[in-house]
Amino acid sequence: MKKNTMIAFGLAMSFVAAQAFAETTPATVLKGDPAAGKAKTETCGSCHGPDGNPAAPVFPKLAGQHVSYLSRQLHVFKSQKRADQAVMNAMAEALSDQDIADISAWFSSNKIKPEPAEKNDLGQKIYRTGIPAKSVPACAACHGPKGEGNPTSVYPALGGQYSSYVSKNLHDFKAGERPNEIMQSIASRLSDDEVNAVADYISGLQ
Repeated sequence: MKKNTMIAFGLAMSFVAAQAFAETTPATVLKGDPAAGKAKTETCGSCHGPDGNPAAPVFPKLAGQHVSYLSRQLHVFKSQKRADQAVMNAMAEALSDQDIADISAWFSSNKIKPEPAEKNDLGQKIYRTGIPAKSVPACAACHGPKGEGNPTSVYPALGGQYSSYVSKNLHDFKAGERPNEIMQSIASRLSDDEVNAVADYISGLQ
């Protein structure tokens, strides 16, 4: 029964992600030019680093992230749908669809600088097998065994991301401060210690 529930939950997540991508992406998906994107990211680099590897852990690493996810997020910001991201909404407002494609291609073309791996049994268990007693699915089911994500389903790559950034976002989902019904539902079932443990484990994946 639990296995069937997890399978149904996973299928629902795939549907929601695909629907969200369709709603925030132009009908014609443009091919991005990394070189053109590099020239358009001077402002982005002040927070996210010139190649998408920021120096401060308060900002997400964009290097190596899937084009599909980067593009979707920028289109969401451009549409002003993230009330919790006023700065990014303003930054993306003037971007054309081609700008978004180019910027996404540039950051995706670079290699993420991973964080040192640390032994974390609780985080590993949550990431790889979930917590069946709490109906928490394995993170790996959507984000991949090594945190590589799934570009087709628009699930972001997480491996190598700053632990503090992952933890903050999971806490934001848990508090309902970041919009995403699926992630809000999952995070709400995790204790603060479980959130921090899985975030630490994720940061060491590569």
